[in-house]
Amino acid sequence: MNLTRRLLPMLALAALTLSLALPMAAHAQGKKNSVTLAMVLEPTGLDPTMAPAAAIGEIVHYNVLEGLTKINVDGAVTPLLAESWTMDPDGRSYTFKLRKGVKFHDGEAFDSSAVKFSFERAKDEKSTNKAKGAVFNNISGIATPDPFTVILTLNNADGNFLFRMGENTAVILHPKSAAGAATKPVGTGPFRFDDWKKGSSVTLARWDGFRDPKSIRIQRVTFRFINDPAAQVAALLAGDVDGMPRFGALQNLKQFQGDKRFTVEIGATAGKGIMTINNKKKPFDDVRVRRALMHAIDRKAFIDGVLEGLAKPIGSHFAPTDAGYVDLTGQYPYDPEKAKALLKEAGVATPLNVTLTLPPPQYARKGGEVVAAMLAKVGVVAKIENVEWAQWLGGTFKGNFDLTIINHVEPLDYMQYANTGYYWGYDSKAFRDLAARHAAASNPKERTRLFADLQRLLATDSVNAYIFNPSQVAVARKGLKGLWASSPIFANDMSAVAWQ
Repeated sequence: MNLTRRLLPMLALAALTLSLALPMAAHAQGKKNSVTLAMVLEPTGLDPTMAPAAAIGEIVHYNVLEGLTKINVDGAVTPLLAESWTMDPDGRSYTFKLRKGVKFHDGEAFDSSAVKFSFERAKDEKSTNKAKGAVFNNISGIATPDPFTVILTLNNADGNFLFRMGENTAVILHPKSAAGAATKPVGTGPFRFDDWKKGSSVTLARWDGFRDPKSIRIQRVTFRFINDPAAQVAALLAGDVDGMPRFGALQNLKQFQGDKRFTVEIGATAGKGIMTINNKKKPFDDVRVRRALMHAIDRKAFIDGVLEGLAKPIGSHFAPTDAGYVDLTGQYPYDPEKAKALLKEAGVATPLNVTLTLPPPQYARKGGEVVAAMLAKVGVVAKIENVEWAQWLGGTFKGNFDLTIINHVEPLDYMQYANTGYYWGYDSKAFRDLAARHAAASNPKERTRLFADLQRLLATDSVNAYIFNPSQVAVARKGLKGLWASSPIFANDMSAVAWQ
């Protein structure tokens, strides 16, 4: 990373000259068996069942670690480690038939005991799995009548259960190596963990023991961590990386759209970009203050100025891709005068001094400056505090903050609002009761109605300032095929990637 920054001025200049074209073309021709992808954030570990960072899944999910099901680029759920399943009529019991002949990277056989171990670990009292409350605590029984059968019994029916079994929180770990999965994950996927150069990159190597090795056409995959937008551009133009599935330098997008050496794809995501508010801190414990902050933010100006228009406004913690989505953006229109009035009504003296903590992504760093300017117009003075990802996870995500800007990429993660210990500090019995009714409902119409009610309650309580649902922008060198054009979940499935 430091080397990239030292070379940045030279690379950026060279990228604009014709002389770069031939070297880059030659470089591309020589990399038919390997791929280097750029990512914005470096994860603090590689076990997605223990830590919340989406960057973990971007590296290991479907590549190193697999689950019972697979979520495809179109959002469809298909078999993975489970070759089939049946569901009881009441939706509370699932019987999974596991694939035979599957092995872990150390050569040991995969069977139902690994599934039982992984899910009991996720349910454990000491578990830090981010889906513990929403998914695994709902599993009341795990039966393994034979090595290739797993029966999961639920407390409440969950219409999204098969989808949740395909998320990175539900990957199956090797019982003997799970304790070390954060630094050296051992899974059943087509790639095995090879190397982690902290601060620089993670490399995966094709695993010849995979159940269908001939289908995997890439020998090595390297994920390079480049959080500076200018450095991302320079690395792509110089041929140092072959693609960036979630391109961050959107102000440079037209440059790549006009360059025949690259392909650009724009797709959908399940992300919810929000200004998170610490509901436990005064004066943010007053709903009038939180509503004032919402009225102070011009979503369209944010999306146009920060995201080059490549996002949709949202009014609650739900994405337009969610089935049953309700558009609530009209509930808190941009209205600085209304914001001032609400602050006055709440007895807040202005200027109100707050801290706005910003992690590395461009939407946060650039977006934070835009939001701070908007807040200043209503008497809220936001001191910007830029932090690295590890600091954000270790401080902000532990509840030590006033305001922050973050994109929550996990689909259907609204149940975090039922967790009173979650970092935004929302404590609503009304929401928990409504969520329980939704979970227990079996009638599709009732579930849809309750799902809409959940959205409206979060908007009414203005728990956070809901701003944008980002598009996925992928930039890749021409000839690299198979990268996901959309992100129903944040993953880089390399099993179908190849040079053509």
